Amino acid sequence: MSTRLPGRLARLLSGLVLFGVSVALMVRADLGLASWDVLHQGLAARTGLPLGQVVNLVALAVLLLWIPLRQRPGVGTVANAVVVGVAADVALAVLPPVAPVAGRVGLLLVGILLNGLATALYLGARLGPGPRDGLMTGLAARGLPIGRVRTAIELGVLAIGWALGGTVGPGTLLFAVSIGPLAQRLIPKFTVPAPVRPLTTGATSPCPA
Repeated sequence: MSTRLPGRLARLLSGLVLFGVSVALMVRADLGLASWDVLHQGLAARTGLPLGQVVNLVALAVLLLWIPLRQRPGVGTVANAVVVGVAADVALAVLPPVAPVAGRVGLLLVGILLNGLATALYLGARLGPGPRDGLMTGLAARGLPIGRVRTAIELGVLAIGWALGGTVGPGTLLFAVSIGPLAQRLIPKFTVPAPVRPLTTGATSPCPA
């Protein structure tokens, strides 16, 4: 895998586009919102704020949690806020609603798998995580297994959102328990290796991302 910036940018953008498509697939499956969207919906219902505004406020709050975790934003953090939503809207405009349950289950499963792949691609570019994924990577950097961290975050967010009145379905639970192990398996396979530079002794050392 290329460590050059153009290749990493291509990996970042492709991952974010696929992430947006995965969101659209799960929406069309209509079998339950993803964990964070359950929280967004619950907060919107309690506060009376528009859903989009709640999404942005939650993202800002999560970014504040980066400070004690010493996470730093990057171009991927900004791109995440722009590309995913646009890709999801375009995909929703193309994908028609699906009525048969079997078809909806298929969309859900493809959406979850694609979400895991997309997460691995864009995080693997090493250009900065999105606000919510940065919380995951920040905790994982302290030695915690990334799969367990992701699952704990998803279940915790889901519990809070459900308590606030967010909509929960079977797809919500399946996503919450499966995306962590899936991300743990795929992220190492798609992470761009750090470039190396020669040391004065003639050895090599990884360059910082």
